[in-house]
Amino acid sequence: MNTVKHGLSIGIERIDNHFFLNLKAVGKLTHADYEIITPMIDSALASVKDPKVDALIDATELECWEVRAAWDDFKLGLKHNNEFGKIAIFGNKNWQEIAAKVGSWFISGDIKYFDNLGDATAWLIQ
Repeated sequence: MNTVKHGLSIGIERIDNHFFLNLKAVGKLTHADYEIITPMIDSALASVKDPKVDALIDATELECWEVRAAWDDFKLGLKHNNEFGKIAIFGNKNWQEIAAKVGSWFISGDIKYFDNLGDATAWLIQ
């Protein structure tokens, strides 16, 4: 039997007064993945009064989204639009850099693509 790994993992860290949302996307994301992760993100952000959250998205193992999952991602971004300060996307594929640029049209925070994790982290904490 061949097992296909996919999904999102989430973590929230606090450094001084900064809240950091860490997401790792793996494989082909599905609507079912978002049915699990969306309530977790909603709950985590609801626990922060007037949240201004910086996010690091590790997309190095992300292959693609199902169409419905891409829509779920778009809706999640719109729902929490004003809560994000900076979003760093760490990836290794050209289409991820393009996706970061498109995402910046819909999120009020700054979105930037990086192909180096250290650079992404440094930008977030400046």
